Amino acid sequence: MISVFDLFKIGIGPSSSHTVGPMVAANLFLASLLKQAKLADISGLEIELYGSLAATGKGHATDTAILLGLLGHQPSTIDTRLTSQYMSQIFSDKQLNIAGEHNIAFDTERDIHWYGETVLPYHPNAMTISVLLTDGSRYQQTYYSVGGGFVINDEDANNPDEDHGTPTIDVIPYPFNTAAELLEQCRKNNLSISELVLANELHYRSQEDVFGYLDSIWTSMQDCVIRGCQNSGILPGGLDVKRRAQALHLQLCAEKDQPSSKEDKLVAMDWINLYALAVNEENANGGNVVTAPTNGAAGIIPAVMHYYRDFLADYSIDGARKYLLNATAIGSLIKQNASISGAEVGCQGEVGSACAMAASALAEILGGDPAKCLNAAEIGIEHNLGLTCDPVGGLVQVPCIERNAMGAVKAVNAARLACRGNGQHFVSFDKVVETMKQTGADMMDIYKETSRGGLAIYADNRIPTASQGVSVKYSQC
Repeated sequence: MISVFDLFKIGIGPSSSHTVGPMVAANLFLASLLKQAKLADISGLEIELYGSLAATGKGHATDTAILLGLLGHQPSTIDTRLTSQYMSQIFSDKQLNIAGEHNIAFDTERDIHWYGETVLPYHPNAMTISVLLTDGSRYQQTYYSVGGGFVINDEDANNPDEDHGTPTIDVIPYPFNTAAELLEQCRKNNLSISELVLANELHYRSQEDVFGYLDSIWTSMQDCVIRGCQNSGILPGGLDVKRRAQALHLQLCAEKDQPSSKEDKLVAMDWINLYALAVNEENANGGNVVTAPTNGAAGIIPAVMHYYRDFLADYSIDGARKYLLNATAIGSLIKQNASISGAEVGCQGEVGSACAMAASALAEILGGDPAKCLNAAEIGIEHNLGLTCDPVGGLVQVPCIERNAMGAVKAVNAARLACRGNGQHFVSFDKVVETMKQTGADMMDIYKETSRGGLAIYADNRIPTASQGVSVKYSQC
């Protein structure tokens, strides 16, 4: 089981795989490098980006993320309001201050290489960082950003069965590799999905630590919605996409006490749309968001949580914790048995996964047993099968922002539909996850976060793309 501490991470926009992951990889490279050499021995540095990281890296600020990581910043703690300040020396003086301690000459045009047509064997999101040392030798590492901010290196990729520090499946109290095994563990031990996940988490950490982390994740999600409702303007990148959440929030607040609004049975849907838009506009602006399980789909789980908070009578912090724990089980199963990476399986792996996680979590909040939760998750994925990842201009804006709103509403419907049933469904959750994996394998690469197919080909020629060599600059209000 993948821990809630790994699945939900506080990071930066606009992408968990193309921004958070590369920054994490840069952090890992620094740690590895310092075991091999002294900073003072470094005379040069090069960055090579492959596949999807290169094809849409400019729009996702992949280069900026890596450089920030090499400066010593981390996704969970960086102040995104100061990004331009952090990067100024690199652009003005062509100097890179590695780990904030050692300056070397660095030219972004000369030392960053984009190989969008080259895909390394293990995963389409690949990058290599290499340094030249004063003795003439070279040290390099290749990393793969596999979605949701998860990163592995060549050693991990070539030895997938070895233990690299992650707790093994056979030592937790209630191990499961499939939904069928999860359901059997719940039935045999008379546990809900959230109770089972909590018991597994408590095998490694105290309840205080687990609850504290869950509460911090929920707080960050709520803060992100608040910021999204407060900020306005045009999103960066050249598409001239206007932020809509603030205006929608003001409109909904003004209508709140009007008779027509009180009679509208679907007004909750408008608020769900708002919550999702707010989060994903913050993400598109390069702000702080929670990977849930990715940045591209970061609005769905918090939007449904806000629906629970604002529209269901029995909201509690304990319920919010149960929600995130339940969602962890579903996300863990998808990541282990398929993928949450848009570059690997398309947006079905991002929005589809988040929809399934939110649907199952809400089903438990609504009183659904584990079978109904898994039915809700199955519905969430099933009706996102084949969803392509085709961001216009390589930016996480169109259709990504609206797609989160649609995914959140779909998750609520899936949960309600499943809870009206008996938990039985024709296609099992395991089967639909396997189908998603196979669909992703069959999907052409132009539909997997390369901006070379689907909606992306309708981009105006004036929109900067990776091939035009124009890097997007992000700023958090």
